[in-house]
Amino acid sequence: MEQEHSDVAHDDAEYIEAAREADPATTNAIGEAVGVTRQAADYRLRQLADEGKVEAEMIGNTLIWSVVE
Repeated sequence: MEQEHSDVAHDDAEYIEAAREADPATTNAIGEAVGVTRQAADYRLRQLADEGKVEAEMIGNTLIWSVVE
């Protein structure tokens, strides 16, 4: 069964605001703030990174997300 990655219920602004507000802005923290699973948050955050809207830094084994201003 193929998993659906489309997240039409949450727009980019929600992810960006969550990345701005979370401390630290881990994938899990952003997912909780937006109301999606860690996997769904990771998928969308990577898309936003490809679009140049957010960037991630690996600290240990955790990605920390930040908004590109």
